[in-house]
Amino acid sequence: MLNVVDIHPHVISTDTRRYPRAPIGGHQSTWSSERPVSVEQLIAEQERAGVRKAALVQASTCYGHDNSYVADAVNAYPGRFAGVFSIDPLAPDAPDTIAHWIARGMTGMRLFTTGSTMPGQAGWLDDPRSFPAWRKAEEEGLLVCLQMTADGIPQIVNVLERVPRLRVILDHLARPVQDDGPPYAAANSLWGLARYPNVYLKVTERNFVGARNGQATPETFFGRLVSDFGASRIAWGSNYPASEKSLPELVALAQDTLAFLPAGDREWIFSRTAQALYPSLADRS
Repeated sequence: MLNVVDIHPHVISTDTRRYPRAPIGGHQSTWSSERPVSVEQLIAEQERAGVRKAALVQASTCYGHDNSYVADAVNAYPGRFAGVFSIDPLAPDAPDTIAHWIARGMTGMRLFTTGSTMPGQAGWLDDPRSFPAWRKAEEEGLLVCLQMTADGIPQIVNVLERVPRLRVILDHLARPVQDDGPPYAAANSLWGLARYPNVYLKVTERNFVGARNGQATPETFFGRLVSDFGASRIAWGSNYPASEKSLPELVALAQDTLAFLPAGDREWIFSRTAQALYPSLADRS
């Protein structure tokens, strides 16, 4: 059976007093309000879906930059979860904030520049005020998850040129256009990132659905993705429960879409890349 590790679920506590809502932009996302999933509920769903471990990603549209619930969940279930925290990289104390959440056991950082409550693409990724945070992330070896669109890729290139050892991973592949079909010229900015070895890719439901729209097919889109980047730089994320499907349905969609790939590539995408990026999720002998 294929080992499955999820690098993009979210958790929402039922305890609003201990973990108050403080959504980024001031408006809570519909999904976190209507179908919240606590860490205990996530574990139960993981058991149903055959997901062994996960990197919990801060729900920025519910908690903003207060990462307390993710940190507490990681510490309550060590070995099962890694944690990805969110910050304001433009804040003068951003490096100290990064150090604080690392001390709380978090091993990834998320920057939120677009989403259901913040359409468009924020323009601050390569703002000079952000570079102390970028350099702190590089120094600490943090993986930085980027919730962004393809419009932000030129800014990320600027960051990578100045902070060359920084590791970043694009949530939802930075939402590329897929329906034009091969050679997927509308996604040229994505393909151009293949030359940066520290750029990783997170594939989710959005991309699996997109690979069946218009002239796209899973074989041509994901075939090129694996050819250009290598399976060892690609990892699967559920986006549960922001995605409306159940976790078993999301796992099935991903596995069905990528079934054409060799077993070794699928092993990387569904577990080995995640375990390389988040060593606490690696299997212990």
